[in-house]
Amino acid sequence: MALIFDGFSVGPWESNCYIVGCGETKEGAVVDPGADATKILNRVKKLGLKINKIILTHGHPDHISALEEVQQATGAKVLIHSGDAGMLTDARQNLSLYMGKSMEMKAADVLLKDGDTIQVGNINLEVMHTPGHSNGGICLKCARDVVITGDTLFAGSVGRSDFPGGSHTQLINSIKDKLLKFPPVTKVYPGHGPASTIGAEMRNNPFLNGAY
Repeated sequence: MALIFDGFSVGPWESNCYIVGCGETKEGAVVDPGADATKILNRVKKLGLKINKIILTHGHPDHISALEEVQQATGAKVLIHSGDAGMLTDARQNLSLYMGKSMEMKAADVLLKDGDTIQVGNINLEVMHTPGHSNGGICLKCARDVVITGDTLFAGSVGRSDFPGGSHTQLINSIKDKLLKFPPVTKVYPGHGPASTIGAEMRNNPFLNGAY
């Protein structure tokens, strides 16, 4: 089956938004619509996809700011891990209250848990609960060698753990127990910054020294 995969930066925080689709059915999902709804929707149109799911790796403002606009334009269902569900409806929990723009939205349509499978056409996305940056942070295995890591793992770094619900120990354990189990050639597509591989992070990421 043909995986359609498109990643690009959006908004002032330069968050990465990803579009995942099935080349056979042309069904698709948007992962982390953090800003620039028009840009996201134009990319969707260019790919020729019908978006029926919006998947959030976590609930911070830089990953959900364009959620309502993209949802209204597509009619897609919104999916988030149960641990971050309250961040969509509470500006205090998602921290937007403290950033000058209070952001409260409708509750998610689907609450995810570790091990869930999200079907996008004939593509199956595997949900991995990776708390540490937030209570309900997740990563998504999109193919045998493609993983979206949200704000859990970056190229050369890891996610912040000083926000409410964060824990550096929990974050490193999530990376060790879930992500470093993948083959070294596995491509890592993070929530910010450039792509990497599991092998490169095992060799070069200073935060993972001794984590495996």
